[in-house]
Amino acid sequence: MHRRGGKRIRMDEPPPEYENPMTPQVEQEAYGGSYMQQSMYGDAYGEQAGHSSDGAFESPPTPGTRRVTRSKARGATNPPPVVTPSFSPTSSGAPGRGGRPPGRKNNVGEIIHSHDDETSLYHIIKNSKVSLTHIVDDWIESYKINREAALISLMQFFINAAGCKGRITQQMQATMEHAAIIRKMTEEFDEESGEYPLIMAGQTWKKFRQNFCDFVQTLVKQCQYTIIYDQFLMDNVISLLTGLSDSQVRAFRHTATLGAMKLMTALVDVALTVSVNLDNTQRQYEAERQKTREKRASDRLEALLGKRQELEENMDEIKNMLTYMFKSVFVHRYRDTLPEIRAIAMTEIGVWMHKFHANFLDDSYLKYIGWTLHDKVGEVRLRCLQALQPLYASEELKGKLELFTNKFKDRIVAMTLDKEYDVAVQAVRLVISILKHHHEILTDKDCEHVYELSSSAGGRRVPQREALPAGRHGPGQDEEGKRRLPNTPFIRDLVQFFIESELHEHAAYLVDSLIESNTMMKDWECMTDLLLEEPGPHEDALDNRQETSLIEIMVCCVKQAATGEAPVGRGPTRKVSSLREMKQAGEDKQKLTEHFIITLPPFYSADPEKLANLLSIPQYFDLDLYTSGRQEGSLQALLVKLKYIVQVHHEPEVLETLAKTLEILCTEGHSIYTRCDVARSTIVDMIVASYKEAIDDWRNLLLGEETPNADEIFNVVSSLKKVSMFYACHNLNQWSLWDTLFQDFKVSEFSVGIELPITKTPPPPIQDIESGLPPEALKYCLSSCYYYLLWGLRDLEVTAENGSLTHSTIQELRDKLDEFIDASQMLIRSSPHILIKEEAYIGLCDLLIVFSEQLQNLQSMAELVCRPDRNLQMLLNEFVQTYVFVPEQDAEHDEHRIEELHKRRNFLAAYCKLIVYNIMPTKAGADVFKHYVKYYNEYGDIIKATLSKAREINKVNCALTMCLSLNMMYNEVQRMSGGRNPRQHDEFFALKELAKRFALSFGLDAVKNREAITALHRAGILFAVTPSENNTDDPTGPPPNLLFLEILTEFTNKLLKQDKRVVMAFLDRRITTGMPSSRGEDWQPLLLYRNSLLHGETDQLPTTSKRAYGRKRHKDPDSDHDQNDDLSDQEFPGNLYG
Repeated sequence: MHRRGGKRIRMDEPPPEYENPMTPQVEQEAYGGSYMQQSMYGDAYGEQAGHSSDGAFESPPTPGTRRVTRSKARGATNPPPVVTPSFSPTSSGAPGRGGRPPGRKNNVGEIIHSHDDETSLYHIIKNSKVSLTHIVDDWIESYKINREAALISLMQFFINAAGCKGRITQQMQATMEHAAIIRKMTEEFDEESGEYPLIMAGQTWKKFRQNFCDFVQTLVKQCQYTIIYDQFLMDNVISLLTGLSDSQVRAFRHTATLGAMKLMTALVDVALTVSVNLDNTQRQYEAERQKTREKRASDRLEALLGKRQELEENMDEIKNMLTYMFKSVFVHRYRDTLPEIRAIAMTEIGVWMHKFHANFLDDSYLKYIGWTLHDKVGEVRLRCLQALQPLYASEELKGKLELFTNKFKDRIVAMTLDKEYDVAVQAVRLVISILKHHHEILTDKDCEHVYELSSSAGGRRVPQREALPAGRHGPGQDEEGKRRLPNTPFIRDLVQFFIESELHEHAAYLVDSLIESNTMMKDWECMTDLLLEEPGPHEDALDNRQETSLIEIMVCCVKQAATGEAPVGRGPTRKVSSLREMKQAGEDKQKLTEHFIITLPPFYSADPEKLANLLSIPQYFDLDLYTSGRQEGSLQALLVKLKYIVQVHHEPEVLETLAKTLEILCTEGHSIYTRCDVARSTIVDMIVASYKEAIDDWRNLLLGEETPNADEIFNVVSSLKKVSMFYACHNLNQWSLWDTLFQDFKVSEFSVGIELPITKTPPPPIQDIESGLPPEALKYCLSSCYYYLLWGLRDLEVTAENGSLTHSTIQELRDKLDEFIDASQMLIRSSPHILIKEEAYIGLCDLLIVFSEQLQNLQSMAELVCRPDRNLQMLLNEFVQTYVFVPEQDAEHDEHRIEELHKRRNFLAAYCKLIVYNIMPTKAGADVFKHYVKYYNEYGDIIKATLSKAREINKVNCALTMCLSLNMMYNEVQRMSGGRNPRQHDEFFALKELAKRFALSFGLDAVKNREAITALHRAGILFAVTPSENNTDDPTGPPPNLLFLEILTEFTNKLLKQDKRVVMAFLDRRITTGMPSSRGEDWQPLLLYRNSLLHGETDQLPTTSKRAYGRKRHKDPDSDHDQNDDLSDQEFPGNLYG
């Protein structure tokens, strides 16, 4: 029987060897590691297609030694001729791998460009809104009418999908091999742009990529019963895609590989369908054959036998196709240079293994994933892990993965610490699956990697309970015989794990790792039972540390369940919750409220450390449940407990949390507001009365010349602490505390010998000099006055909205603001206590932001605007230089060192905010910017952000501030060099590094920064040529700061070519190089700077002047251009606050 036509390929032949195959970015050794050594898998797979003598490494078995076609099965005597594949990307003249048989004439056809042919498959799939099934059905109808024309349109689709405009004609299809067609398409391909549909951005192209994949799979699905077995369509398509996947043109290779891999996936689906039909037919045949002769239908038996033979032929045909494409495409493309292609290969082989595991889930295929786990690109590694995940999640496939797991277990465990976030998360999930199905393979050390990740701040979410040790004992019983809840042993183990791990002091990260998939994390009853109920006869009681840890874990669970917010460092920075997540959070909030409303009050007799956590739980309540659930009694019990805690506790953490909780309970709009507001007033009355009593006793003791004892000092400090803590959350201004608080201010100032500038009061008598409050009390006094001013501003805003604002109330607040600012400045300058200085500094910085220019937009609030004068700017800068930029101290405990660093970062951030919000001029940051390199590890992010914002405000001012920073640091280098050459000093190299960092911050857009860079060069030149003040220099010698031009050279590459000439002219007007002495070593910075400006251009040296550099002139009678230059000399004075 003669073959039916079309290009025939031999799928039983091995794929051609590459003469110079494309290799991936990862070397072959990196893929294998020990896997490539002699092992249970045998020798390495082979250099190219995987031909190995060892059975475990051999290529996937093919069904039969040759591809059995229907013509062979029916006894045809004319089998299709064998095509010898010889085309490779490096030999363009060789005949194609999947071309026509030898002997066919290879004429060069004509290529016609398709100009947006709206009838082409590519255009229809890209732009049409018709379903792909309808498009495929139309193509099948056309194929049945004229299969040659339909095949051309399908081949044209793959060519156009790669971004090629060339068109395949009927003449080319009839006379040319596929290899020749691909070469012609390559000649017509425009690779200059580097863009092609699969990588182009935009919604249209994203949709096309999906349609491309769906079209290939839909085509095979619709053709699965007849057309794919006609030995014409699939042979030609596979031949074309195989040839394109070998192309050196990236677009062809990428598109054809995606098409070929999706084609194999579609064929796998067909194979599964054929397999099911074959099994059904076999069962029907066996059932019919086992009937007695009288009941057996011979015609049905023959029909079933024929159907079975046909299905077996179809299965063989599909397996032949899959095997050929795997060897011809996958084996070469899984290590392609393009990571996107490698990722496609890993994604699809995972699909094949999961769906058609009888054929693909074998060590000869798994090894490709194992080798690629070492890929240098994170996305490829991620696809490998994602391919393995469903395999390990299936109990059915457990046995087939044992050898692979043994071989690559170490690599998978190591990937839990991958630098790529998503890769590490997927690796953790995979290790958990391995632990579940192959627990005997993982060692305790392997498991510790996952345990550590579950509770580290930089860790990832662990998605299964198996990430932690399972409970070793049953739930047990309490003292009264009540059976514990099922989660009890798990929670006990969780607490013990948290204590023993010692990886992080916060439980939030451990909770975040488990809360999404472990019901025990929301088992509030189980947690509270463990804390409240007495242990049973066979139970160990929780010790104090275990109770504290359990309470911390429970509070973190409550917070995350009610808010849905992950802790800092986990998840996206700006996460928008979905409706499902919001609904889940609402349900969790209701459940925890219903439980804790009743059980929480008895907890409030705990020690301070536990109490600080427990007091925060009501912040996450659904407050309306107090009335809807008829729990007014529980609310009253809670408010009574809060009042009692305020009376007896003095710890800052407890008071701060309690004040915040009471603020939330007193939220207006809830049905419980009135009752909570009354309770708040009662608590504040008690606090204020306690403060007034303590401060009166203190003052009476001092008036009687008595020395306060420890109890009296404790009382005044404690009472002020409570006032300050509650002032932060509640408006205490109606209690009129300003006068008595600020009186302590003035007394404290006099105690250090300071006279307030706003008063005419003479210095106090000798006995009053020691009458100041203790430093800690004065700190709370300062913060209370600060909060008074903030609440006062809020009251004015409310009054202004009501239209009853008067000038006298504004003036009264302004007077108090001025008093506070002046007093704070005095304390910063002269207080002997660093605690007081820090509190005054923070208060000043924050008030300058709150009372800034923004108030001018509010009605009648302009009088409250506070602008820092020169003295205040200098004072704040001096504080930053003294207490922020200090050498790192070797603290005994890391915790203390980190706390100190955090505090210093807050000081710097407070100062930088004044620059960012344009409250202080940009040049006020010059003293900060000079520390950018030296303190980069401690404050680099803050300084970098400040520079960025300063550039947004004014590019020129920012550039001039950078120059001023460099000037200041240069002067320091000169002082430290002590008359020697500053170039040899270590600090000079640090100065050059600083200039380099400043230059990099300008980015690559020279046009956008043109004015700023030019201004920086002019300011630098003026600094470099400025003569010394004593003016005793040699008139023919270099200026004292000429070496600064070497620093300025770092910014030359940011100048445009025309601006370099302008800067050169500006330099030549200030200094000349024509004198004989100018060729000496001292003048080398000038020559270096000039050469960087010339950048290879020839330039004549300017004529000699009587003096090498000019003095500054108040007036310049020269041209207008020079007048502008001289005016610019005064734009940015060298003094920081001048």
